[in-house]
Amino acid sequence: MRAVLPLLLVVVALGACAPGPVDPARAADRCEERARAAQGPTGSVTVGVNTHRGAFAGGEIGVSGDYLAGRDPLAVYEDCVYALTGAAPIRPARLR
Repeated sequence: MRAVLPLLLVVVALGACAPGPVDPARAADRCEERARAAQGPTGSVTVGVNTHRGAFAGGEIGVSGDYLAGRDPLAVYEDCVYALTGAAPIRPARLR
């Protein structure tokens, strides 16, 4: 029984530190980014010249798991907001 008490105290302490629900407006912003990523691959290309290295180029491509799974971006948005706030979205998704 004595070995259980310290473990119980650790579990209670960690539970007290758990973050609460996110502000609905902040959740909408975060979830819109995730929903945009579910629309398709994202990427960027960088090309330039400087006096130290000369010419340079770089690129980046991103693909989300939601896109690969074929999830609807609006469903991704709604599920994400609900997971963060415990409530339905306060505004429609702005996915541009």
